[in-house]
Amino acid sequence: MSDRGYRRPRPLSPLREHLRDTFWFAPTMGFVCVFVLWLVATELDDAIVTLLQREEAYDELGELIAFSQDAKTIVTTISSAMMTFIGVVFSISLVAVQMASGQLTPRVVRIFVRSRISKLTLTVFLATFLFSLLVLSSYESESDPRRVVSVPLVQSLLILVMLGLSLLLFVVYVSATLRLMQVGPVVDRIARDSLRVLGRMPRGPRGEDGPGPETARVMHEGRAGVLRDVNTARLVRAARRQDVVLRLLPRIGDFVVPGTPVLAVHGGPVPPPHRLRYTVSVSVERTLHQDLAFGLRQLADIALRALSTSVNDPTTAVQCLDRIVQFLAAVAHLPLGAVHHRDRDGRVRLVQDGPEWDDLVDLAFEEIRRCVAGSPQVSRRLMAGLDDLLLLVPEDRKKSLVRHRALLVQTVERTVPVTADREFALLPDRQGIG
Repeated sequence: MSDRGYRRPRPLSPLREHLRDTFWFAPTMGFVCVFVLWLVATELDDAIVTLLQREEAYDELGELIAFSQDAKTIVTTISSAMMTFIGVVFSISLVAVQMASGQLTPRVVRIFVRSRISKLTLTVFLATFLFSLLVLSSYESESDPRRVVSVPLVQSLLILVMLGLSLLLFVVYVSATLRLMQVGPVVDRIARDSLRVLGRMPRGPRGEDGPGPETARVMHEGRAGVLRDVNTARLVRAARRQDVVLRLLPRIGDFVVPGTPVLAVHGGPVPPPHRLRYTVSVSVERTLHQDLAFGLRQLADIALRALSTSVNDPTTAVQCLDRIVQFLAAVAHLPLGAVHHRDRDGRVRLVQDGPEWDDLVDLAFEEIRRCVAGSPQVSRRLMAGLDDLLLLVPEDRKKSLVRHRALLVQTVERTVPVTADREFALLPDRQGIG
């Protein structure tokens, strides 16, 4: 049995994704790096002073003391102004994110939280502030070159470099935040993230044998929430040691409550509890880590809000349909549904259910199709997208597309009384209306 196309899960993949969903990890690591950098710079400064005193180069050492005293003014200004600067910048940014979530969907806040440039900017800003305080603590009141112990020369140069980096990141960060308020970059980011998830998804061959008779079930004992991801590498190891096959009962993105089954065991007893610990992660909302359908959900939400009577922005819906068609075209020939995770010997140890082709098509078009009445721009783009996909997908996947195309025609015929208007609304157009 071939396992061509299967990619073994990375052991630390869930942990890395969970940290990316936080906003505290990067600044914390930045603080640690600042302390290490300050200690190294202090040792260098002490070594420079000791060397110059040993060589009796008091004139050169006096010049360095004068330079550091001049730099002290800049360091003091940085330490007093940086926190105010940070507060103003991120207050404005949070207002911008709030506006974007109101215009598009609250799910776009996740893009800001996971943004590398946002975390890097905050980290560098806070690191600059902390480093400036540490540098100020290194200054001495002694100015005699023969008696001075430490001159923060390297530290002063580093704080100037960090100031320059902060100003550069400020420009980049503002540019990235402004892009977040635009529809095009947001839907493009969602599409790229979805395709990246698709590239990471293990895809086993079709026609796998069943896991055998079910022998036990494992109940969910944690908090209630959305099934965010599972540690597939840990589950595969647990199943291999117990010589069983595990089957994940809920899909990624399902809401689970305590006491409901999450794992079915086939071929033997339940693995010990300590081996199943931290294998299932729930959260308050879905993420794109292992959720193949969540990108389509976000795009559909943005399109539905754009088609609401309160917003009435069909061009945004067309942009979402562009990316929806792009994603469906990318999965048109890929095996979907259940994924069989294997151990290092090639034996199936974990069966994880996933969305089928029809599920993705219904998620992409069902709700949008119901809202196209009175918007020929969207109906024309939807018709063009369905026609394009019908040319790309294999024969066994055309049925759902044909059904949505027929339902789209019925919706327009039912809601548009004039024949000429119906013909115009059903004319395929990749731009909607030019």
